[in-house]
Amino acid sequence: SSGINAEWPLRPGTLGGISLEYEPTMPTKFMIGTEQGTVLSCNRKAKSPAERIVASYTGHYGPIYALQRNPFFPKHFLTVGDWTARIWAEEIRESSIMWTKFHKAYLTDGCWSPVRPGVFFTSRMDGCLDVWDYMFKQADPTLSIQVCDEALNCIRIQDAGGLIACGSHSGNVTLLELSSSLSQLQRNEKNSVTLMFERETKREKILESRYREMKMKERTKSQMEEINQNEEYDENPNDLVEEAEKNFWFTIEQERAGHEKKDREMAE
Repeated sequence: SSGINAEWPLRPGTLGGISLEYEPTMPTKFMIGTEQGTVLSCNRKAKSPAERIVASYTGHYGPIYALQRNPFFPKHFLTVGDWTARIWAEEIRESSIMWTKFHKAYLTDGCWSPVRPGVFFTSRMDGCLDVWDYMFKQADPTLSIQVCDEALNCIRIQDAGGLIACGSHSGNVTLLELSSSLSQLQRNEKNSVTLMFERETKREKILESRYREMKMKERTKSQMEEINQNEEYDENPNDLVEEAEKNFWFTIEQERAGHEKKDREMAE
């Protein structure tokens, strides 16, 4: 796709679009994953160029190959790029709220389950499909399947959530059937995922606030040091000369008084 001219403070210059996300329930918004690892949130009805890019999310070290909002919680979205998959909250721009471990193989694609809000899938360059069920565990995939011995380039899941298709580098498509535990909504899953997202969002807000406080303290400290240095340099040279003369004559008087005292003692 053509480049995007993002002339604003966060990421100036031209960014190349790789992936696109459009949610029909949010008709004025769309999101773009770029070659540089940044997600741009855009406004379709912007009246000026400055209003077209609403927000920027930076967290990947390479192109973002997959970008999708959670079908149950549209304000949270999934990105796949470099060696990780990340989950973001729209209101937190400094960092993702959750992320997978760094894999040895490059990730190529990813998508949410349409029936389970806490499940998503990622594909890898080594031919593996990973199933992540955050209701079960978060540190590692719930299931890893070696689909083929070449790179998996893309994955698509059935609307009913029971089948997933994996496309390989050589053009082969493998259709996999998911178990009922991965394709059926679990009891209280929506509430649990809501609480999980809220907890992680709150944690990131606290960390973001502390980071800003630290940056503010460092900025204030550097400004005070600069002011003190300027005050030292701004002293009147005449005052410095007068002070040096006073110190010199004071030292001379002390030495003369000492010699006079010594001469009187020797005369006695």
